[in-house]
Amino acid sequence: MWKAISILTVLWAGAVSAQQAADAVAPEAAGAGVFEDLGPGYAGAMAAKVQGKPVMAQNWMVAAANPHAVKAGADALAAGGTAADALVAVQAMLGLVEPQSSGLGGGAFLVWYDAATGEVTTLDGRETAPLAATPRRFQDAEGKPLSFFDAVVGGRSVGVPGTPALMEAVHARWGKLPFADLTAPAIAMAEEGFTVSPRLAGLIAEDTERLGRFEATADYFMPGGTPLAAGDLRKNPAYAETLRLLNGGAAKFYTGDNAEAIVDAVNGAMDGAGMLSATDLSIYRVKERPAVCAPYRGHEVCGMGPPSSGAVAVGQILGLLEGYDLSAGPMDAGVRRLMGDAARLAFADRGRYLADSDYVPVPVTGLLDPDYLARRATLLAGDSALTEVAPGEPEFDHALLWADDVSLELPSTSHVSIVDAAGNVASLTTTIENGFGSRIMVNGFLLNNELTDFSFSSHADGVPIANRVEPGKRPRSSMSPTIVMKDGAPVLAVGSPGGSRIIGYVTEAIIGVIDWGLDVQQAASIPHAVNRFGAYDLEEGTPAADLMDALSGMGYEVGTRALTSGLHLIAIGDGLQGGADPRREGIAYGE
Repeated sequence: MWKAISILTVLWAGAVSAQQAADAVAPEAAGAGVFEDLGPGYAGAMAAKVQGKPVMAQNWMVAAANPHAVKAGADALAAGGTAADALVAVQAMLGLVEPQSSGLGGGAFLVWYDAATGEVTTLDGRETAPLAATPRRFQDAEGKPLSFFDAVVGGRSVGVPGTPALMEAVHARWGKLPFADLTAPAIAMAEEGFTVSPRLAGLIAEDTERLGRFEATADYFMPGGTPLAAGDLRKNPAYAETLRLLNGGAAKFYTGDNAEAIVDAVNGAMDGAGMLSATDLSIYRVKERPAVCAPYRGHEVCGMGPPSSGAVAVGQILGLLEGYDLSAGPMDAGVRRLMGDAARLAFADRGRYLADSDYVPVPVTGLLDPDYLARRATLLAGDSALTEVAPGEPEFDHALLWADDVSLELPSTSHVSIVDAAGNVASLTTTIENGFGSRIMVNGFLLNNELTDFSFSSHADGVPIANRVEPGKRPRSSMSPTIVMKDGAPVLAVGSPGGSRIIGYVTEAIIGVIDWGLDVQQAASIPHAVNRFGAYDLEEGTPAADLMDALSGMGYEVGTRALTSGLHLIAIGDGLQGGADPRREGIAYGE
């Protein structure tokens, strides 16, 4: 079994290296002159990923989507900082070098393990809808849902950013080093310039029309009308000034001139649909929420509850699979049938019940109840795909009826895993939603389009949808930052970008480690096979595509496509092991 999986990993690595131009499958040339100046330790970390080997360390580790961000976090840890300090440094740098995925104009979820108390805490830095928003925000005059990109590009889609407030809250609660020391690397690089990576350059080239609709955005990403290319040096002094502002406290971001600039940019956008106010920004708060933990094969899988659907859906899938043998591995069609239909059952419940629990009652306990999942798991007992999948009826402490959601969550986002020398663990998923968000840029950073994670329809057949737009509400997310516990101690930090496929990527990685005995680099590299709503997506150019005939014969609609996850994992045990997704340019690094 183990040998078979190892051979599959090697075969896939060979297939990937033959397709270096395919961003969705291939490693993104994490060397190529872009990151060569970081030092020999970082070159070794990059080489380990290319070779399919985990990075080993004893004291601390960072795994994130860009080597410059990893170095900023590593430098904080080497200076005696905590995982919270490193997280601030990593996020500040990601907003500069990976602006299409996360930044000060977006939001994030954090799962934190405190070594001193043994507690798992989650902080919600999700964006909020303007107070003037209504359930018909993404509908036309006839009440019909807008097309996705008509809704995304411009002021209509922008929610109040949560990331700056989360950075401050994390640092105030668990940080040790001065906040200004943590933003200093990103400030220096913004002023001196950073080398544009192949990933960023490729994504700019694919999105020039939308990026070109806003003057500040076009000037930054396409100076003189020419899209930035890999290897170009790009300075961002405006971003440096915004970080300096943030050094004085998040209130300076959410009030005063910066807040006024955000409001003006959103409400002055060409779509004319912005309705953000200074009040919306000034009242934003990070919220601590109960961690959602679900059992799986002697472990506790802990993550972010509503407004994220991540922890509930991951926990449901694992709970549905608990009674089945998955040891045949990721390339076994029978295993993939079980995983695919378990995911479909979880997504059916997600579509009906999951939303911001400050606005609608969410039956988290009922959805994860072992008896409820055991009843649902009997549906998986056959040999073919489920012909129909419907939401279940978990136990409520009230009587309530919701219609099924109608929303589209497209992939962008970034994930960071960190373990510090004291044993604190941070698992953070951070986003501006779609690549380049709303495409509106202000003071050196892009603004999110998170509001398009709400359902565009507010009702179905007269029944309200839980994830409809409401004033001040936080849109449902699939972000799944996760810490896996065993015997009261953390053993794995994991998460990924990828829109609603995040749930599948994270679940697959957890199963890879627990059921298939993979190390974290192998788990990050598993060829993806993802099901959410019935159709099976197989990762093109990998051994997963070889499952097409078998899954089709079981009754699935099957297709191949690019599945560009961005998994970053750290295993915690006798030392630390880090893994970074070969589909992106990130690395794991530790000492």
